[in-house]
Amino acid sequence: MGEIQYISDEQNNVTAVIVPIDLWQEIQAEKETAYLLKNETMKKRLLEARNRKENIPFDDACKKLGV
Repeated sequence: MGEIQYISDEQNNVTAVIVPIDLWQEIQAEKETAYLLKNETMKKRLLEARNRKENIPFDDACKKLGV
């Protein structure tokens, strides 16, 4: 993972940050998960999916979704 870079103005106040794309994607994923967990229905679905023992083949899932 690369280095975080800080951008500052003439008074040396930090005005922006540049982060490596890997870190940005990780932050975005965490934000999305936190948002979903705020909703009780989505929280239940996420926890059920995480604990599910059986898998559905990709092709079967596409057929069920009509894709």
